[in-house]
Amino acid sequence: VIIDEEHRFGVKQKEALKKIRGQSDILTMTATPIPRTLNMALGSLRELSIIATPPQGRSAIQTFVNEWDDNTIKEACSRELHRGGQIFVLHNDIDSIDNMAESLQILMPNIHVRIAHGQMPTRELERIMGDFYHGRFQILVCTTIIETGIDIPNANTIIINNAQNFGLAQLHQLRGRVGRSHHRAYAYLVIKSHQSLSANAKKRLDAIESLEELGAGFMLANHDLEIRGAGDLLGDNQSGKISEIGFNLYHDLLKRTVDAMRAGKQINLNDPINHEIEIDTGLACIIPETYLGDVHERLVLYKRIANAKNNNELKDLQIEMIDRFGLLLDSTKNLFAATRLKLFSEKIGIDKISIYDEKAHLTFSDKTTVEPIKIINLVQKQPKNYQLKGQNQLIIKQDMPEDMARIELVENLLKKLN
Repeated sequence: VIIDEEHRFGVKQKEALKKIRGQSDILTMTATPIPRTLNMALGSLRELSIIATPPQGRSAIQTFVNEWDDNTIKEACSRELHRGGQIFVLHNDIDSIDNMAESLQILMPNIHVRIAHGQMPTRELERIMGDFYHGRFQILVCTTIIETGIDIPNANTIIINNAQNFGLAQLHQLRGRVGRSHHRAYAYLVIKSHQSLSANAKKRLDAIESLEELGAGFMLANHDLEIRGAGDLLGDNQSGKISEIGFNLYHDLLKRTVDAMRAGKQINLNDPINHEIEIDTGLACIIPETYLGDVHERLVLYKRIANAKNNNELKDLQIEMIDRFGLLLDSTKNLFAATRLKLFSEKIGIDKISIYDEKAHLTFSDKTTVEPIKIINLVQKQPKNYQLKGQNQLIIKQDMPEDMARIELVENLLKKLN
């Protein structure tokens, strides 16, 4: 069973399609997977393939979010008309669509404007769409009837009125009505006012404005998943609930459960998700607001740094940040150094590291790979600098540097012991 434009179907509809034939394989196709489907793919419950290669000669659609302004609208239309193109003006309110067309006609009196919506007689609608396809008029004021199945290569500007009322997937689909030839296309997302936007509407518009390159549908679907939630795996809801625990924790829990079931293991939900090593360097280890003002971007980078699996990933991320935002500040260098120390500590079995101005405490786990005899020899050779406390703690008795060098000092010691 092949389901195209999967985001237009509900859970019950898709389940009914599955029942047409027993044991049928399902292939769902969409530019922007709904949160529930994407969540199942990310959790390894469904296989995922991404086709991100655009047709030859296509260019990214330049996207703008603006309040309605006659001069901006006139300029956008004039630029498209000047190069011999056509324009979609999407106004998804049949009651006022005639007024919108009249306003545009007054704004540009020499241009032919026509209307298309789903309540028109079929023959008339077909005639209007045919005329637009053949270039017999320049501006089509329409509803979301154009969302799918419309391919007019000469129409390369779209103006979407009241864009705040549309979902992320729908905005992406509507934007895709233009840019279907070798010409640069433009999408204007018109809103009533920036001040009146809800938090989620602002997130949606920011996401689609920032992700305008070709093949961005999957990234937009990820944003949609975080904004709306993942929905129910075993229920009918296709979005929601993720805000209660957060996307990353939800995904970790789901992945852990799927991996355990595939391995035939019993799941104990009381077990911790992973063993966290405590690292206290006594230094500021942050990405300051003065370095990167966007809160969401900072949180994303914190997550990427924390999820790095090895020093090579950390180095690549460090290079990326320098390239995007400039040279790292000391506090961010400290963050990378502390993360490197954490990675090495995980490798050799350290539970906790606390670095103070005059000493440092290292707590070894029961499963440490460091041989006890090496620690004993170190303490015996340098009793003034090192001391054992209990069965699993080593104390470094010396003044610590005030900068990142204190982290490197501890890391070098651990490398010698290992």
